[in-house]
Amino acid sequence: MGKYVLKRIVLMLFTFLIIISMCFILVKLLPNKPAKQFGKDMQLIEMRREALGYNKPLLEQYVIFLQRSLIGQDWGVSEVLYLGQDVWGKFIEKMPATVIVNAYTMLISVPLGLLLGIYAALKKNKWQDQLISTLVVIFVSTPSYVYAFLVQYFLCFKLKWFPFQMNAGYDYFSWSTFVSIVPAVMSLGFGTVAQLTRYTRAELTEVLTSDYLLLARTKGLTRAQTTVRHALRNAMVPIFPMILGEFIGIMGGSLIIEQIFGIPGVGPLYVASVSSATPDYNFFLLLSAFYTLIGLVSGIIVDISYGFIDPRIRMGSRKV
Repeated sequence: MGKYVLKRIVLMLFTFLIIISMCFILVKLLPNKPAKQFGKDMQLIEMRREALGYNKPLLEQYVIFLQRSLIGQDWGVSEVLYLGQDVWGKFIEKMPATVIVNAYTMLISVPLGLLLGIYAALKKNKWQDQLISTLVVIFVSTPSYVYAFLVQYFLCFKLKWFPFQMNAGYDYFSWSTFVSIVPAVMSLGFGTVAQLTRYTRAELTEVLTSDYLLLARTKGLTRAQTTVRHALRNAMVPIFPMILGEFIGIMGGSLIIEQIFGIPGVGPLYVASVSSATPDYNFFLLLSAFYTLIGLVSGIIVDISYGFIDPRIRMGSRKV
């Protein structure tokens, strides 16, 4: 198991380095905005560019980039979005908003998805199961930004239950802030609930029809006892890693939903860094590295967790 984990970590770092190297090369092939167009911050921009080796050959720039950015966490200063401000500091400032919105989404979506999936499995082939399955197909097939527009129209505009966008303050645990992020949480949560419901129903239905549960019933256990003691425990083996991956992935947030509801997180920052007439390349490189790392870490955590959850699984072992 230890060798497998070490191998996966090495492969993850190698993949991460390849992706970031490709992003760095592509950025260097694009035209850069002259420093003289930054007005009073021209000297600061020129000094930072000199420190990052912008005037040196590409290979030397790449070595400096690895040393200062990936190792030293010095990603330079913003040249467009937040003129002259430190890129890493601004990124850390934006992170709490992304984390809090997606954390609320997971804390609400995971229990609801599990309960609906369990209920549908226990009511298999009945009208309750058919209704839930139909709704799951609809919600899984619909993009999250469609929910966002519907939530904004009905709950924010028509009923006026919630504000259109998140409060601008940074007191993320106040009641007013929570109410303002409910529309974003709902828009993000519909798809998560639907996917988890479908997955839980499929796994639990398969377990409930297995031979060992039928044997447990013949020995005198009630349906509730067999479901709680045996079926749920075994069904959670493939489901729990999925939930764990979702929780790891909350750091990544949602680019579109955060943009629609005005969440001051890293999502809108990433969109703005590449969508403006003059892209902010330093922000783009940092956020590309961040989203790449989140995706790779989520994958490896999910794979490794199988070996800890189910003792029968031995990652990377050879067949004898």
